[in-house]
Formats: sequence, structure tokens, C-alpha cells
Amino acid sequence: MRAILKTGSIVSVVLLLMLVCSCKKTTSADNQKKILAPDPLNNAVSKLTQVITHDIFSPTVASRIYMYSSVAAYEALVPLNSEYQSLAGQLKGFTAGPKPEAAQIYCFPLASVHAFMKVARTLTFSVEMYDEFENKLYEDYKDMGISDDVFDRSIAFGDSVAAHVIRYSSKDNYKQTRGFRHTITNQPGTWVPTPPGYMDGVEPQWFKIRTLTLDSASQFKPVPPPAYNTDKNSAFFKEAQDVYDVTTHMTEEQKWIANFWDCNPFKLNVAGHVNFATKKMSPGGHWMSISNIISRQYKADIMKTAETYALVSIALFDGFISCWDEKYRSVRVRPETAINQLIDKDWTPFLQTPPFPEYTSGHSVISTASATVLTHLYGDNISYVDSTEVQYGIPPRSFKSFRQACEEAAISRLYGGIHYRSAIEVGLVQGGQVGEWVLGHIQTHKVIATKSEPTKQSN
Repeated sequence: MRAILKTGSIVSVVLLLMLVCSCKKTTSADNQKKILAPDPLNNAVSKLTQVITHDIFSPTVASRIYMYSSVAAYEALVPLNSEYQSLAGQLKGFTAGPKPEAAQIYCFPLASVHAFMKVARTLTFSVEMYDEFENKLYEDYKDMGISDDVFDRSIAFGDSVAAHVIRYSSKDNYKQTRGFRHTITNQPGTWVPTPPGYMDGVEPQWFKIRTLTLDSASQFKPVPPPAYNTDKNSAFFKEAQDVYDVTTHMTEEQKWIANFWDCNPFKLNVAGHVNFATKKMSPGGHWMSISNIISRQYKADIMKTAETYALVSIALFDGFISCWDEKYRSVRVRPETAINQLIDKDWTPFLQTPPFPEYTSGHSVISTASATVLTHLYGDNISYVDSTEVQYGIPPRSFKSFRQACEEAAISRLYGGIHYRSAIEVGLVQGGQVGEWVLGHIQTHKVIATKSEPTKQSN
């Protein structure tokens, strides 16, 4: 009979003592606790979200930045705890990275957060926004009693892990997908740019990005949406009418839900002859923030915190590829266009329509993928308060489970007037498939086998 090590288990006493001895010059119990605290990594994720929001990365590109940064943090921390294993050989094309030198002393929490920041700096633009944060971060570690040689060695290890991950990122076809525009056909029922900016379709080539766990971008190809039809008795017309009816009779609660999950990185505001943009975090950023909230609320140790960010960001990344593959296959018209043509030429959606095809709902896909991972890591019926949107003047909302949150995120797009119901419902299924696939194909924990049984691995 084999013993399966629990996800997120506390670092063993032996490992803890080894880490403390490796990192400290003093015997302060407070310093020992700080060295193992996940706060620096949680704060680093929050800082990355600020920069991604400032730089106005699209939701798809933001998921790529979160993922590579989080994978680097996880890989640099794995040597801390023998219960965990590398993602090498598990993510598509990801090979084994650098290893710490035997008999040398490291502070792996420092190496982890440094690797995270190194990748974040490489993949974002406004790197000066990190300066003050990082300077304070490293000063804090030194104040914990880490000797200069251990500090330098840990930074160097973090650098080497980051470089390995950055090399991996350079082969994901990202550069090859830059500069392409979606061709508008103007065929009835197909997507066209929408007001007020009439922007080009975002990331029409994203399905060509290398997946991490999925066999291909189309592995979970959804059922086709109802065909475009102007007949009032058709399934398509009824869906358009449904959006119109819901949005013209919204309750204050529904408006709150729509605003809470809006997550529009670039909302164009038009006031007379003046145009200005309002920035918000991306949908993926919202779920990384939920991961942050849960990590703090349940006092997850640093290893489980790094595991959480890695798995959630991987689910986000593969989820966006799966969703975008369908978006530019079906190229389905947005409700705003259809309703203006078929029902009410003066109707406007409650939220601003995003600049890409409608089917399936990205919020539905990535929210369910993320919720599936978080449920696996922390359990079902986990109550928490999501204060992510307070910074944008939107009150927090309470949830009793991750599933409740992802279903609310999905239906919020109907309230916003930017998705038909089928895109939401099918997107929930698609996201669940992605999330379960990720969990079935990435094993962060090792399994200790008895002599009579070969070694196996398990989440």
C-alpha cells in the first residue's frame, strides 16, 4: 500500500530546519518564519498584475505572462521540498532546468520570487514599475539574516531558472503570431468590429500558440453554435431576443455582477470629441487575484502557494488557446451587431463589447478552468470574499465555492449584453474539460511506494 503525500502539506521539520540553517545568520524565530512566508510571492503576483494592467496586455497575452512567471517561481522553489517535483517532461517541450549545486547553501524562497520577477521583467514593458518593489523585496530578505554568499547564490539560481523558462517561452510561436489581422468577410452572422472603437479582432492567430498540456488547440472543440437566422422563430433569433430582454430589465444585483466581472483591459470612453481609455485587470488577472486571496485566507505555505499560481496560470493559458481556437473558427457575430440589425437599432449593451468573435465565452472557459484547479487544491464549498474589484470602485462579493464564482462570472456576460446564452453554457463545459485535463496531466506531488509496488506519481 502506497502513501500519497497531501497537496500543500507543510514543509517537513527536517526541511524547515535545513532552510533556516541555510538562510539565516541569527536565530530569530521571527526571521525563520518570514523566510518561509509566501507573502513576497503573493506580493510579486500583485505587482505583476499592476504592470500588466498598466501596459494594457490583451487577456490572452496576459495569461502567457502569468504562466511563464509562475512556472519559473515554482521550478526555483521545488528543491525546497522533496514532496514536490518539477514540471519538466510534463509541460509540452519543457525540459529539465538547472539544479542547485550539491553541498551548497541556498535560500529557495528568495530564488523563487527572483525567478518570478526576472521573467515578469522580460515579458512586460514598464519594467521601471518593478524597481522600488524589488529593491524593498531584497532588502527585506537581507534583513531576515541571509548572509551575502547565500543571497548571491540564491539570486544566481533564480536567474538560471528564469533564463531556462525564458528560453522555453521563446519557442511557443508567440513571435510568429504577431502582426496578423483578421479578415472581415461581412458574411451574414459573422463577427464585425463593434462600437465605439471598431477595433480589429484581438489575437486571430492565438490558436497557433504552443499548448502546455492539451494535445492541440482544438482538442475540446465545442459543438457549433445555433446558425445565424433572421427568422423570429429560429434558435439564433431567440438567443438574440433573450440578450435584449435580459439587458433591458436588469436588476441592480445583475448590474453589480456584470460590472464586477467586466475585467476589460481597455475600455474606450467617448465623451463628445474626447476619447480616453479606462484600464482594468484582465479576466485571468482576476483569477490570479482570487488565488492570491485564497492563499492568504487559508495560510497556504510557500510551496502550495507557488503550486497554486503555477497550476491556475497553466489552466488559464491552455483555456485561452482552446477558447480562441473556437472564436476564430465560428467567427460568430456579437449580440450588439445582431440586435441592432434585427431588433432595436438604438440598443447598446450594458458593458462594452470586446474586440473579438463571440463564441465561446472566454470568461466561461477560463473561469471554469481556474475554478476546477482551485477546487482540486483547496476543496469544494470554500467560502471567501472577493475584493479584487474594490480598486475600481466596485464592492466585494462573497462566494461559497469556486464553482459558484465561475458560474457567476459566466452569466455576467449575458447581463453585460456581450454573449448569448449558448456561448456561456458551452463555455462552462469547455473550461471544465480544460481544467480536468490539466489536473490529469500535471503531477506536482510525488507518491512514495512500498517495495512491492513501483514508484508512482500523483497530484
